[in-house]
Amino acid sequence: MEATMRELNQQTARVIGAVERGETVTVTKDGRHVATLVPPSLAPARYSFRTDPMGEELDDAPVLSGGGGRLVADRDQLMTGFGQ
Repeated sequence: MEATMRELNQQTARVIGAVERGETVTVTKDGRHVATLVPPSLAPARYSFRTDPMGEELDDAPVLSGGGGRLVADRDQLMTGFGQ
């Protein structure tokens, strides 16, 4: 289904109803695609854990300094940094 921004604004319940029934709705503005509304079953997976190992917690990473300029940690400490 395709809906213009005006249709979405004035007939929101009808458009959302179509999404609830499993339809994917393309929203357009001045003839160009600006959004896609999809039912939750078709939405991309959301992760319940951090997927970026280089985030703010980097300073707290469980890593011990080792010889030769390498960083060493035991497996349990390392896996803690990956949310496991």
